[in-house]
Amino acid sequence: MNRITGIETEYGCLVSDDAPQNTSDSWPVRIKNHLFKKDRVGAVDLHYRDYEEPPGNGGFLRNGGRLYVDMGHLEYASPECLSVRDMVAFDLAGDTLVQSAITALRAENRVALIKNNVDHHTGATFGCHENYLMRREMQFTPPALGTLLSFLATRQIYTGAGRVGQTNPLSFEYETKQSSRVDFQISQRADHIVNDIYQWVQFNRAIINARDEPLADHHRFRRLHLLLGDSNMSPFATALKVGLTSLVLTLIEQDCLPHDVVLRDAVIATREISREGTGRGVVKLENGRTRDALDIQYEFLSHAQRHLTGADEETDWLLESWQFVLEALESNPERLIGGVDWISKRWLLDLFRTSEKLSWQDPWLQSLDLEYHNIDPARGLFFTLDPVQRIADWNATVASIEAQYIPPANTRAHGRGLAVEWFLEHSKSSYLINWDSISMDGDPPLAMGDPFDNSEAQVRNFLEG
Repeated sequence: MNRITGIETEYGCLVSDDAPQNTSDSWPVRIKNHLFKKDRVGAVDLHYRDYEEPPGNGGFLRNGGRLYVDMGHLEYASPECLSVRDMVAFDLAGDTLVQSAITALRAENRVALIKNNVDHHTGATFGCHENYLMRREMQFTPPALGTLLSFLATRQIYTGAGRVGQTNPLSFEYETKQSSRVDFQISQRADHIVNDIYQWVQFNRAIINARDEPLADHHRFRRLHLLLGDSNMSPFATALKVGLTSLVLTLIEQDCLPHDVVLRDAVIATREISREGTGRGVVKLENGRTRDALDIQYEFLSHAQRHLTGADEETDWLLESWQFVLEALESNPERLIGGVDWISKRWLLDLFRTSEKLSWQDPWLQSLDLEYHNIDPARGLFFTLDPVQRIADWNATVASIEAQYIPPANTRAHGRGLAVEWFLEHSKSSYLINWDSISMDGDPPLAMGDPFDNSEAQVRNFLEG
C-alpha cells in the first residue's frame, strides 16, 4: 500500500450495577495503571503533554503505539503502519492489551470495554479517528476535496458499525422539527457529524479535521485526520476502511478521480445514507442529479481498478475485496455477515427480535447493540458469527500476538519502540517521548521527522551516547 496510516480508538466502558464503588470513570484509570505499572507495556509519561494530560495519564507502548485516558475514555493509538495487514494487526493488539488487564484484574464479570461510538443513555459519542500521511505538496483542490467527501460519505455502506435508533444533535440548525423515527441505521457516527471540514472539533464534529498537525516534518508531509468513521469489530471491515481510503488518496495524488460524484451536501448525505438503512440511499449531487450510495462506490471502484490494478499484491487484494463487497451488498448481503458490521449486527438483532417478538424500541435491543462491541471474545456477540471463507480467513489470520509488544519494523514506530524499551530498563533516566521526537535527561531532542524511516540507527546512537 505504501502509505503510513494509524487509528485512534476510544473505548466505551460498561460497569455492572452490582460492582460497589466502581464507576465507569475509575475503570479506565485502573486498566491504564495496571498495564503500565504491573505489566510494564510501555513508558509512562513523566511530563505534562498539555493541560488535560498530566504526568502518568498515559504513555507510549513497546509496540510503538500509545495508551492514555482522554476525557474519561481509555484511548489506544496504533503505531504508524505501512501495510493494511499491519494496520489491522496493531489495531487488534490494542483490544487484546486492554482486555488482558481486565482479565488480570479478575473483573470480567464487573466491567466490559466496548469498541463502539455511542452511548445510548446520554446520546454522547466518542471517536475512531483515522490518520493518513500525505505529501505536503499535495493540494486539495475544491473538486478533489468534494470528490473525497463523496467517497467518505458513501463508504459507510461497508464500514458502518450499525446502531439501534438515532440522535438529533442541536448543531443541525436546519433540523427544526423531529424527523421520522429510525429503528436501525448503518453508521454510529453519522448523526453526530455536523460539518464537512472544520479545525476545532470537540463540539463541532466534522468529516475531516482541518488542523494542520502532521506529527512529522511539516515541510515534507501533511496528515489527513478523519473523524466520521465507526469503530469496527470486524478486522475485514477495518481493512476496507483504511485500505480503500488509502487507494482513493492515491487516486487524488495521481489526479485520476471520477467525475460527477460530488455531493450537494456531504453532511446531509452522510446522515441520509445511514438512516436509509440498506446501503442504497439516494443522495443529491452538486450537478442536480441523484445517485445511490452503492452506485457512487462502484464509480470509485471502476477508477481504482483502471489506474491501480497490479500496483502490488495488497492493492490487488483490496480491489478484489471491494468488488466482492459491493456485489454482495447488491445481491446477497448475508454473505457479508462477519465482514460488514452493520449487516452482521442487524442480522443478529433481527433473529432475536423475531424469537422474542420485540419491537425496535425495546431497551433490550440497545443492550444487545452494545454487547456486539464487547471486546471480550468470551462475551462479545461479534465473536459468535460464522463468516464466509474469504472473510473468516482474513479475520482469523490477521491477528498477531507479537503486535502487542513488537513495533512495525518498517516505520518510525520501530525506533520509538527501541527507546521505550531502553527507558523501561533505565528507570532513573528522565525522558520525553513524542510521535516525532525523543529526548532524555535534558539533552537536545532527537527529531524523527520521517515516518518512513525506522530510525533504528539514530535512536541507538542517541541512547548509547
